[in-house]
Amino acid sequence: MIQRFKASLAITLAIILSFTAVFAGPKDTYASTVAVEAKSAILVDAETGKVLFEKEADLTLPPASMTKMMTEYLVLEAIDEGKISWDTTTQISQYAFDISANPEYSGVGLKLNKDYTVRELYEAMAVNSDNATTIALAELLAGTEGEFVKMMNEKAKEMGLPDYEFVNSSGLNNSHLDGNHPEGTEPDATNLLSARSAALLAYHLINDYPESLEFSGQTTAEIDGQKVTNWNWMIPNMPGSLSQFGYEGVDGLKTGYTDLAGNCFTGTAERSGQRFIAVVMKADSRPSRFRQTAKLFDYGFQQFERKELFEEGYQIDGESELPVTKGKEDVVELETNDSLSTLVKKGDEENYTIKYNISKDKLDANGKLVAPVEKGQKVGTAELVYSGEDQYDNILSKKTNTVDLVTTSSVEKANWFMLMIGGIGEFFSDIFSGAVDMVKSWF
Repeated sequence: MIQRFKASLAITLAIILSFTAVFAGPKDTYASTVAVEAKSAILVDAETGKVLFEKEADLTLPPASMTKMMTEYLVLEAIDEGKISWDTTTQISQYAFDISANPEYSGVGLKLNKDYTVRELYEAMAVNSDNATTIALAELLAGTEGEFVKMMNEKAKEMGLPDYEFVNSSGLNNSHLDGNHPEGTEPDATNLLSARSAALLAYHLINDYPESLEFSGQTTAEIDGQKVTNWNWMIPNMPGSLSQFGYEGVDGLKTGYTDLAGNCFTGTAERSGQRFIAVVMKADSRPSRFRQTAKLFDYGFQQFERKELFEEGYQIDGESELPVTKGKEDVVELETNDSLSTLVKKGDEENYTIKYNISKDKLDANGKLVAPVEKGQKVGTAELVYSGEDQYDNILSKKTNTVDLVTTSSVEKANWFMLMIGGIGEFFSDIFSGAVDMVKSWF
């Protein structure tokens, strides 16, 4: 009776475990280590693009004023290319004035028939998320916001953003623009980005134009005699009660809010040379978007550190020789020409190895290097390979961590006599092999 009960219990437990496995879904790894209260989120290493955490990061959602990161990028690119300068001046259009005068939207109250410098407009956009200054910059660069929207989408494609649609420069819904929606867009359209795309856009902005952080890291700015405050409350030393949200190392990047988008934030923080990018979309409130971002930054700074895993000159035992033909030596040794480093989760070092990728175009038909061979000659790459449970993605397309694989010494070409002897040897070797094969076929 007892044995029968034990057997029944075992079967019952097996069924329960089977159902649990089916309905629990795939096993979460690192994504389950941080409870982020937002619809979508991602944490990225700002140097390599390595994704350390993601939650529904491919959902395409309205980014609100995080859209302005693309406007910032295009303004900085135009300055870098000499098309405009920080001192270039422009006046605002009636359309921008009407947006600026509307108290429902973020704005400083611009004036008609007044010259504003690019620096003034950019600072108001980056610090105070001003919509009218953003529109003014778009019109300065492209003539119309409609033409600027084309530039935005072309640049998004060039950057390789996986999920995007830009319909205006500011991040407002087109329905907020009082009939002034950009030509070629629908009157009720809205900008769209995924958290992954927002992180990639931020990656390009701060890596291509690090000066953008000089603006986004300001707690306050002044335009037209008005002092405006940064909407990014995580910047240290924010005034008054906002200081409670301050986070060491935060110097950007862009907040966003509309009724449709909810509360969004793309943040970046740097400590001791390590920088992260975090994106939180559709959080419950303005304070919550910063608290969720703090969770992500805590996870990054507390759990990861950049480490040199394999030093320069590293050789894989048993794989670091390559055969050589027509040379004074038959083989040459290989080594890495640089160290291999990455951001490593604590205790995870043992899951990293190196793989050699020999370039086939460097070898002859028999898989040998042809002499002469120079010391330090590149023959392929050494790739860092991770085999642990946490399969890390990368926001950069097909990004791999590699260094060159090079020869450790030179191999001179053999003289004509030795080449002739070698050729004769190969000739008789082929004859002997053919004879052996023939004899084998008789039996």
